Parts: sequence; structure tokens; C-alpha cells
Amino acid sequence: MGAVTTGLDPAIEAVLADAAERVRAVAGDRVGAMVGDALRRTLTGTITVGADGSAFVITGDNPAMWLRDSTTQLTPYLRFLAGCPPLADLVAAVVRRQLACLDHDPYANAFIDGPSGAHYDPDDVCDDPHVWEQKYEVDSLAYPVTLAHRLWRSTGRTDVFDDRALRVLRTVVRQLRAEQRHDDSPYRFSRSTTIPTETLARDGRGAPVGYTGMTWSGFRPSDDACTYGYNVPANLFAAQALLAVAEIAADVYRDPVLAAEARGLSRELVAGVAEHGVVPAPGGPVYAYEVDGLGGVLCMDDANTPSLLSLPLGAPDVLDHGVYERTRRFVLSPANPYWFEGTVARGIGSPHTKPGRVWPIALAVEGLTGTPEDRERLLRLIADTDGGTGRVHESLDPSDPTQFSRPWFSWADSMFCELALAVVDDAAAGDAPHDPRTTGDPA
Repeated sequence: MGAVTTGLDPAIEAVLADAAERVRAVAGDRVGAMVGDALRRTLTGTITVGADGSAFVITGDNPAMWLRDSTTQLTPYLRFLAGCPPLADLVAAVVRRQLACLDHDPYANAFIDGPSGAHYDPDDVCDDPHVWEQKYEVDSLAYPVTLAHRLWRSTGRTDVFDDRALRVLRTVVRQLRAEQRHDDSPYRFSRSTTIPTETLARDGRGAPVGYTGMTWSGFRPSDDACTYGYNVPANLFAAQALLAVAEIAADVYRDPVLAAEARGLSRELVAGVAEHGVVPAPGGPVYAYEVDGLGGVLCMDDANTPSLLSLPLGAPDVLDHGVYERTRRFVLSPANPYWFEGTVARGIGSPHTKPGRVWPIALAVEGLTGTPEDRERLLRLIADTDGGTGRVHESLDPSDPTQFSRPWFSWADSMFCELALAVVDDAAAGDAPHDPRTTGDPA
């Protein structure tokens, strides 16, 4: 264990101050101050640099490190890596820890800083002293890959790609392929609980699935159990991440075999989604949220990413854009069972929080995948629904934003900052159409 990064390199301080000032110039003093505080808070309050040079990242008000959250928390900083080597060093340190976590247990979603034995639930089947929780989520494999790829492409540095990183990349491909036939997998998750989304049926195997070419996931990016084992946005996100694996394998490791395996599996996941995950709907086919290959279909969207709404951010090269546009209209409407409206806000929520709650993360994603006008409107909405705290929360009552969950949720802070920086980009471009792939968001 190391020390929390309370002091920042002057070069990083300068980058953060400039970013906050740019936001202030286009969105006003209050939004600029919120962004400046959030950018600094994540770097100084969630990251612990260890003696080995790796960095552990908590979620804010939770002591564990999620592979998903620790990637998305860094999203707004990625655009600055090329011009700020100390910031790139910090991101590289996070990548090293993520790769070490995956090397230790590729089925776990969250880890603790050192073998303390602390767990989300002490009675879980997994008693590994390094693991906070072993909920298998496909995005936990994909997010670290996207962060490592972005670091490399932004800076040209390859120091994170050592022998362990190569071993992890091979593990990612092997595990995603193995979980195409989940009943042959050794993974089980069973928790003694009356909450059905906190455990898996069939003695921990999950609900039955048929072969589709997609890869199975026990849990969603929300950490809730999948209703059906093939989560469509996670599969497309994984397909995109596999293209990053192939690129790293070919260009850094000179490993054409791994590159070919990753590309081939990516194609299989995309084909599986096209055959089984695109379903009829009024106005034309849309992406389902989950399917099981046996006829089970769930049409909804969840605020946590990868989501259907976020696909242009996390899977731009593998999605069907026509299907996506129809899906976007569906998930941003009352037809989505997790679309909620109040007197102050409306947007996508999640079964992970109280019924009727809207998530600011989903509002940010709605803006990042929308028009310049959408981005500016939603940026102000998020700022105006902070409940008077100056912070962005997990969820809020859309008629009374003083009622919210999680007083400090760093992922939500970061997505707010990313949206603000996209608004700055729009202003610099004269409100030209915004391409979400240029924001630096690996999600």
C-alpha cells in the first residue's frame, strides 16, 4: 500500500486549471468551478500510488477498486496525456494495477489494496484476500484494454506492455472465448441473499443460455445479475476492445497469432449480436439489452456503461449505426422501463437504485452521443441538479434533486467533466457536429 496522491505535479495542476478556465469561459463560473473541483478531487482523493509504481483507484465513497470505474474515472484526463507526461505517468500507473488485477483473477470485478481479506460480503464463495467481489462482468475485461490502448495511442509509450501485459491480453481473449459456452466454464457465483440481482441461479451458474457466438456475462456493468446471459452492449464493447488487443498484439508485441485470434473473436461477437441481439420493434429492428439464445429477450437500457445509449463511445467500429439510432430513440423514451421523468429532470435510471431515480452518468452519455445543443442543455441540467452540494451523484429524484444516492461518486464526477470538455470542444469548433470518438472516452 502507498499514499493517496494529495499533491499534484505542477504540470498537472496547470492542465487542470486551464481546463477549468476553458469550461468557465463557455459555461459560466459555477460549472467551471464544479469541473475544476471534480478534476482535482479524483486525482487527489481516489488514487493511491504504491511502492511498485502502480496506482490503486477507489470509487470515491467506496474503498474498493473496480476495473470499470477506475477506467471511466480517468476519461476526462485522456485528452491531455500527450502534452502532460506526469499525467500520462499517473494513468500508466493505473493501467499497471489494472493489469495486475486481471492477471490475479480475470473473473473478479473489484479488488482491494493489499491482501487485507476485506470483502463486500464475507460469506461469498470467493475468499481470495485480494478480491473485494468476484462478480464476472464482461466489461471488466474490456475496460483496462481500452485504457492501455488509449494511453499508447495518445503518447506512443509502450512501457506498460511487458510480459505480464501480454499474458493478460491472451487471458482476455481466452476467457471471452471460453464464456461463449458458459456451461463448460468453472465460474460460479452464489451469495446468500433475498435480493435476486445479487446472486446467480442454478447453483451459481446463472439462467440457462444457448450458444449464440456472443460471450456470457454473469453481471451487468451495474453489478446487478443479468436476467439473460448475453448482455448486448457489453458484447459490442468487448468486440471493440478485441480490436485494440489485435492492434497492440500486432504493432507492439509482433504477435500475429494473438492479433488474428482477437480479430476473429471480435467478428464472432459482432455476428452473434447481429443474429440474436437485434430484435423487431415498431419502426424497425433495435438492439436488445440482453438475450439468452433460447428466445428470452429483454428490451431496456441501464445508466451504467457500456449501455446501449453509450455504444458510439465504446463500440464505434462494430455497431450498426442504423440499428443504434432506432435503439437510441427507444431508450430515450417511456418505452424503456428505466426511463424516468420528474418536474426537474428526465433521463435513464437503473434497477440498481430506487425506482424513478435518474442517473447523471446517463445524462452525460445522452449529451456525448447527441448534438451540441443536447450537450449544453444536459451539462447545465446536471449542474443544476447537484442538490446544492457542488458534486455529481449516482442517482437523483427527478422532482427533488436534494434526494440522491452516493454523496461522492467519482465516476459521475468524471462523466460530468467529460461532457463539459465536449461542450468546450463544440465552442472551439463553432458548434460543429461532435464526434464522441474524439473525446477520449474509452467507454
